[in-house]
Amino acid sequence: MPEHISRKELKQDKIRESFEHGAEAVISHKRLTTIVLCVIAGAVIVAVGWRVYSERRNVNAAAAFAEASKIYNARIRAASEPAETGEITYLDVNTKLQAALSKFNEVADRYPRTYHGRQARYYGALCLEAMGRYNQALEQLQKLNNGGDKELAAQIQFQIAQVYAHTGKTNDAVKILRALADQPSVLVPRSYVMLELAGLLRAKNPKEAAVLYAQIKKEFPDSAIAEQADRRLEELPKT
Repeated sequence: MPEHISRKELKQDKIRESFEHGAEAVISHKRLTTIVLCVIAGAVIVAVGWRVYSERRNVNAAAAFAEASKIYNARIRAASEPAETGEITYLDVNTKLQAALSKFNEVADRYPRTYHGRQARYYGALCLEAMGRYNQALEQLQKLNNGGDKELAAQIQFQIAQVYAHTGKTNDAVKILRALADQPSVLVPRSYVMLELAGLLRAKNPKEAAVLYAQIKKEFPDSAIAEQADRRLEELPKT
């Protein structure tokens, strides 16, 4: 082996090493790019799969809720009255409500995180309230997650006020209704809340009830609510 390496040989060795390092860098870069692309592709597949699954779940929840709603809205008929072909009917209200409650609970338990699953839980509470099972209705309403839905949150609060009114907790009901009147929503409008609030106040505070009825007539003239307020105002004892 020669003791001395010429400049030409040394330069060739450096060029060879540069090519080798460059090739290694290219291979490493390609390998990294492949890994990144695989990760991205995997994430896209997961995201698309989850979206398809969620959409299918929402469709199924909506269909199940619609079936439960058919029972909830079913007609009560007399025993001697025939039902139309394919029509869901019941002979008494409690039987209908119990059947609707069972179906709504099925939907709520199966699709708890969907919009229709939360709606099913809410309507299940309405069934309980209509059957006079106020404690159970209140329990369902209080633990119902509204999912950030402002409309559902307002509906829940309004129904809790209704349960309080039925169970003698008038002051608690009035407090909730006052808050809802100040922050109305589409499904729980201010006019309707004010009418309910006046109804609760008319026994113990008829003067404030009268003020509310007059306010309804002023804020919502030529409406059905205003007509109701006018009639109820006339029914208040004159002072």
